[in-house]
Amino acid sequence: MFTMLCRISFLAACFAVLAMPAGPATADDAPLLKIGFAETDITPEPGMEKPGGYGKAFVKTIQDPCKVRAAVFDDGTKRVALVGIDALVIRRQTTLAARKLIQQQCGIPPEAVLIGASHSHSSGPTGMILPGEYDHADDLVKELAYEKSSCADAKYLQRVVEQIAAAVCQANDKRVEAVCGVGSGHEDQVAFNRRFRMKNGLSFTHPGKRNPEIVKPAGPIDPEVGVVGSWDKDGNLLGCVVNYACHATCSAKGFSANWIYYLEQVIRGALGKDVVVVFLQGDCGDITQVDNLSPYPNVDGPIVGGRVGAEAVKVLLSMHRGAMGPLDARTKILDMGHRVPTPERVAACRELVKKGPKEVDATEWTFAKEIVLLDALLKKDVVEEVEVQAIQIGPAVFVTNQAEMFVEYGLELKEKSPFEYTFPVELANGCVGYVPTEEALGEHGGGYETRLTSYSNLEVAGGRKILDASIEMVNGMKPGNAPTPPETPPVTTPWSYGNVPPEVK
Repeated sequence: MFTMLCRISFLAACFAVLAMPAGPATADDAPLLKIGFAETDITPEPGMEKPGGYGKAFVKTIQDPCKVRAAVFDDGTKRVALVGIDALVIRRQTTLAARKLIQQQCGIPPEAVLIGASHSHSSGPTGMILPGEYDHADDLVKELAYEKSSCADAKYLQRVVEQIAAAVCQANDKRVEAVCGVGSGHEDQVAFNRRFRMKNGLSFTHPGKRNPEIVKPAGPIDPEVGVVGSWDKDGNLLGCVVNYACHATCSAKGFSANWIYYLEQVIRGALGKDVVVVFLQGDCGDITQVDNLSPYPNVDGPIVGGRVGAEAVKVLLSMHRGAMGPLDARTKILDMGHRVPTPERVAACRELVKKGPKEVDATEWTFAKEIVLLDALLKKDVVEEVEVQAIQIGPAVFVTNQAEMFVEYGLELKEKSPFEYTFPVELANGCVGYVPTEEALGEHGGGYETRLTSYSNLEVAGGRKILDASIEMVNGMKPGNAPTPPETPPVTTPWSYGNVPPEVK
């Protein structure tokens, strides 16, 4: 770890030498956006639960801070806010409460506020189960939910709501005229599809390193590092928004932002210690840092965050800066159905969970518990409301879903979008669990992400419906132009040092 941090520090120092402020480059006389960035702290207290599994896990130490990071863009007519939080998930109720407080405190409308969870598996108790979520159920279900499952903390949720609103309102207050730029880089050495076609005709998640039954990866990755940067009139980087698709599942010794912490450290080391880095997670339901085809240890947080951060720095250094409008924000609510377990399966699972996890196979018990919890949820909520949102900043559009969305959907969205820069954002504005492709839920599919649980249960066509709504939404927007520098006029007088024929004697 120490060696890697030294390497990151050295890399950051090298970039800092190159990061001399450049003057604004505007292609036209369009007015500049007013932009502000801010961050607030949501580091959990030692001893709180860490969500991310299907049972309880408590953490006693803190490795690095967990934050809310916010950017507010204002074109004089509209304001939009992009918010990244160091959290496994953000539940829908938390999103709505934060948006309501933001509107009350600084007037930004709810549909113009994007709140994305980084999916840090080492963050605080924002999920999985909400306080009171199973109060309608019988005693067995309540015990399974509140005593045997990962649960959110009511006081922590309230703090998260307040700190999201505080970060947005502080960013709103810090707005200054700023030049913008947008670009994308490429990083394909730290993210890997974790699902594989097996010789038995199915697809398995994490089949194990170099398993001889592996045929090939079951899907692609998305190597794009999307970046939007903003600079003040003196050429100082105020902040940036970074979009990349990879689970935040690197090991951590305590509560942590996971690899996003190292992403931030590299960008700050290169371009300014106070730069606010708003991270928005891409579609990575089937993407992690684990390379099942490699015989070597997996890359970890400093490497993942370091490489993504270094690529973001390269993009920031080379992007053209200028005015970057217009702004736009749209949302749509989809009514979704669920995959429903049969009554026979529910009954069998109820009997199994009564035995306790020590009497039967632990995995079998865990997912039997999840079927019982799902059955209880479906007695209360038959239809799932799922928000799709698009936030436009000139030639870039951030398109959200509430899922751990398979990467194929994000790649198809980019292909069909009219925008030059399209950045999918998963686990934003709510959480509906894994949303696999229809193929993954077919006869040759399978894997962990397709398991039916209280967390993941949207209808088979759910991902396609979300994608279709996203494409329809972005097609209704008018992309802006990316900034370009003034063109250099043609030169008619060559350089006097170089306008000579060969001299051989």
